[in-house]
Amino acid sequence: MSETRAPRQTVVLFGHDEAETALLAAYRSGRIPHAWLIGGPKGIGKATLAYRMARFVLAHPDPATPAVQGAASLAVDESDAAARRIATGSHGGLLVLERSANDKGVLRTVITVDETRETIAFFGSTAGTEGWRVCIVDTVDELNANAANALLKILEEPPERSLFLLVSHSPARVLPTIQSRCRRLPLRPLSVADVRRAVAASAGLDLDDPELAAAAEVAEGSAGRALMLIGGEALGLTQRTRAALEVLPRLDYRALHVLGDALGGTDRAALAAFMDAIERWVSERLQVSDPNEQLPRLARLSEVWEKISRAARDAESYNLERKPLVFSAFSMLSEAMR
Repeated sequence: MSETRAPRQTVVLFGHDEAETALLAAYRSGRIPHAWLIGGPKGIGKATLAYRMARFVLAHPDPATPAVQGAASLAVDESDAAARRIATGSHGGLLVLERSANDKGVLRTVITVDETRETIAFFGSTAGTEGWRVCIVDTVDELNANAANALLKILEEPPERSLFLLVSHSPARVLPTIQSRCRRLPLRPLSVADVRRAVAASAGLDLDDPELAAAAEVAEGSAGRALMLIGGEALGLTQRTRAALEVLPRLDYRALHVLGDALGGTDRAALAAFMDAIERWVSERLQVSDPNEQLPRLARLSEVWEKISRAARDAESYNLERKPLVFSAFSMLSEAMR
């Protein structure tokens, strides 16, 4: 498998024609809302759509031109000057807020207020030859409280020719004050066929690759999840985690030992697959038909998930052994399900 393309480098998009049409129509009208909240599950193409929109606006700064009025999509050729500069992260008209590494080289768990304040200087400067300033927040879910408030201040008084594209895995949890200043653009999970097409395009795989087909079938509409499952032991690890979860509240200690060994010492892809399987399982339990009948259990399960998430972040940040995490996570989940 060749190196996977990042969203800033990806010029194709699958399965979101309706959302793309909405963005294009708004821009073509000359009265585009200054902020969009692009929401949906992880790995379905939200950031790819955000970069696709940024690329189109910065390549075509005048919405009245024939190139925009006659466009059938937001496609911009990757040889275009704006597309090349966005792909390399060097476009002066685009600011991206995302988690960065600390002074030890470890990826932070949140987007900090200092990083968010960069938007003030960015939007306060005179627009360059492109005429637009575009800010992508990937993701708004990772803003800490102070950072969210700093962003809100700019959204409340947006500069002329500014465009904010906020990516969110959980848009309902975004601050209501931020939501109220955005046009919401929900994206749905991809079809299995679109997952296969997206992964094949991103990773340079053949559409008929059997491993790709297997990953797409269990990815639940997420190209990102399918990519994670391809190669190595991620697919098998996901299946083992799911099997151990299905017997809860009973604990299969032999299976947990095998799972802990498979998770390895510091493999980030393995940890991501393990956590992804638990997150999906917890989400399924929280989406019950009559939550009033199980509120205490649901509350415990939600609290346990937060504890497991923190423990996993610590394990990744400090390169801790993963086997204790497996036993701790399943012990807490077992207790919550009783």
